[in-house]
Amino acid sequence: MEQVTLTASKREESGSRTARRLRRDGFVPAVVYGEGQETVAIAVSRRELYRTLHTDSGENAVIALEVEGGNTITTVAREIQRHPFRGTIDHLDFIKVDLLIEIDADVHIEYVGLPIGVKDDGSLIETIQVTVGVRALPGNIPQSIEVDISHLTTGSSVKAAELPVLEGVEYTDPSDRTLVAVVPKRVAEVEEVLTPVEGEEEDTEEEETEE
Repeated sequence: MEQVTLTASKREESGSRTARRLRRDGFVPAVVYGEGQETVAIAVSRRELYRTLHTDSGENAVIALEVEGGNTITTVAREIQRHPFRGTIDHLDFIKVDLLIEIDADVHIEYVGLPIGVKDDGSLIETIQVTVGVRALPGNIPQSIEVDISHLTTGSSVKAAELPVLEGVEYTDPSDRTLVAVVPKRVAEVEEVLTPVEGEEEDTEEEETEE
């Protein structure tokens, strides 16, 4: 996997006020740390960060982080915090890695194909997990893992043990964990009706209090 270069400036000040100012000026506050690497507060260009995390490697890209006044550090992005509404990155960590030592990562699962149960019975796809844990060398972590679900009939599912074998990649989720299933439409509708709406009770209590 090809490394992506990203430049960073050191942050001399900390605190929420400084972070807001940085974001307003088009930067994202971050920290870099790892084995043999002191923790350094930094800031990176939001535009350059977007470019870095949208290569073929996605958010698991190996990043050559060029810190102002220091050496280039081989890192991966972790603990990405996003704005709750805009979805923009508010803060993240850069973890120093060794390209010869395996690391853990979460990889997006891409489900492809229309299940037989959906076509023939009008059943529904129940997506239980959209990511899966893997362990691999930093350069071997895939951007996503494609899983064909076109063969699924009503009542069948795909478990972690059925994920495709990828050279140099070990799955860390339990092998019996269900990732996606095809369920009868009626069952899905009943579950939806029985599931309480989050915050419904709190809203009722607030209304009673106001009265």
